[in-house]
Amino acid sequence: MKAYDTKLKYTFLSIATVIAFLLLWQLLAVTGFTGIIPAPSVVFRTLLDKFSNPNPDGATLLKNIVISLKVSLTGLLLGIGIGVPLGWLMAWYEPVNKLVRPLFEFIRPIPPISWIPLTILWVGIGLGAKAMIIFFGCFVPCLINAYAGVKTTDQTLINVAKTFGASNFTTFRKVAIPSSLPLTFTGMRTALNCAWSTLVAAELLAANAGVGYMITMGRSVGRVDIVIAGMITIGVIGYVFSRLFDKIESIVVKWRTL
Repeated sequence: MKAYDTKLKYTFLSIATVIAFLLLWQLLAVTGFTGIIPAPSVVFRTLLDKFSNPNPDGATLLKNIVISLKVSLTGLLLGIGIGVPLGWLMAWYEPVNKLVRPLFEFIRPIPPISWIPLTILWVGIGLGAKAMIIFFGCFVPCLINAYAGVKTTDQTLINVAKTFGASNFTTFRKVAIPSSLPLTFTGMRTALNCAWSTLVAAELLAANAGVGYMITMGRSVGRVDIVIAGMITIGVIGYVFSRLFDKIESIVVKWRTL
């Protein structure tokens, strides 16, 4: 009961902080202190209007969200599906590490948006191109954290497994991978943030819909309310997925709470 009361208290505190921020923003906007930045009430009306009004970007908010989710989740899942297993293998098998590391160290410092020209040449424009840009942003943190998770596995656990006759692969599968999951999930959460942060750049690739495209069109026509509405939409969706990752982690890595 005490833990529940503490959680409820912090929930109310978080809500109060958001309300206080919105009230301060509204006050500053009404007094003209924020300049061209509209009041939150105006942004809220714009958000409601975008559910039925396709202007100025040619699509409703719901359509933009669906398209952006398709792009971002495709890139994110590719980054997780390739980066995490590869990070595990590099950390456990030295030949794989020797083979992959030089190329990875070359790719790692390159910003995702730098791949845009090559991506257009490789896969053209469309969903594949945008997803690939997001993939490059998600792949790196997934691999790094999965690698670090395996490398920080308690050597005592490895020795115990080997003492009981476990093979190298069995030790990797039943000891190293489970031990790496907390850091691996940290990498996936970082990748989720990267997916949304590169979304706007990815949707510059001849897009005709999407939240990033909506923001770009809002900027081009001087609709600051559209820009902020798009930013809020990305923030809310990102928050929802972050909470979803927390829930999945609590289920998969439930032994941490035992």
